[in-house]
Amino acid sequence: MANHHPNEELLMAYSASSLPISQALCVSTHLEFCEQCRSHTQKLNSIGGLLLESLAPKAGSSKLKGQVMALLDEPRQTQAARPCKTAEVASNTFLIPRPLRQFMSDGYDSLAWGWTAPDIYTSEICRDDNGAQVSLLRINPGGDVGKHSHTGDEYTVILSGSFSDEDGIYLAGDFLIRDKHQQHRPVASKDCACICLTSVEAPIQFTGFFRRWLNPLICKSYQPQSL
Repeated sequence: MANHHPNEELLMAYSASSLPISQALCVSTHLEFCEQCRSHTQKLNSIGGLLLESLAPKAGSSKLKGQVMALLDEPRQTQAARPCKTAEVASNTFLIPRPLRQFMSDGYDSLAWGWTAPDIYTSEICRDDNGAQVSLLRINPGGDVGKHSHTGDEYTVILSGSFSDEDGIYLAGDFLIRDKHQQHRPVASKDCACICLTSVEAPIQFTGFFRRWLNPLICKSYQPQSL
């Protein structure tokens, strides 16, 4: 069970479908782990539905009605399920939260992981229209990310394993937000690798003496673009 959750404002924005895709992906992934937030989001959705019902209906154009009816008349196309190569692949895919399965079909190991720093690997999965970079972060067992600050908001969801920083220990399902006023130094547990979903609006900046030389490389690799 997750111990760290999105705040009320974020869940309300998610329920209203007003979040950027990058943030919505992080929230929806957290909901896969957290019954508490799923239940609360369902209540927010119900409230939103009641508010919509209270609005006076507005007649739509005949053109719009025709387009909707045409879509309803079209036969629904289904995509044939691709058979798994092995039972292990099926197991790995099953463990991936549903919102992320569109980006990987054969488990985390099928991703192209790039070296970022000692014991740290990343795999970008998409970019948002607002420039946010959405990636998976893998920290080797006992790996130290290094102390760093943020030049934009960073959203993180722990997918497997765990890490700790100055503020506590974070387990699978936990949801964190770090802004440009915060610094931290994540360290993975020694028993297994830690895999996280991250959405960053701007590159992080290492503040430690031995890793500052990585900052130009990170900034160079971070080239915001639209989806």
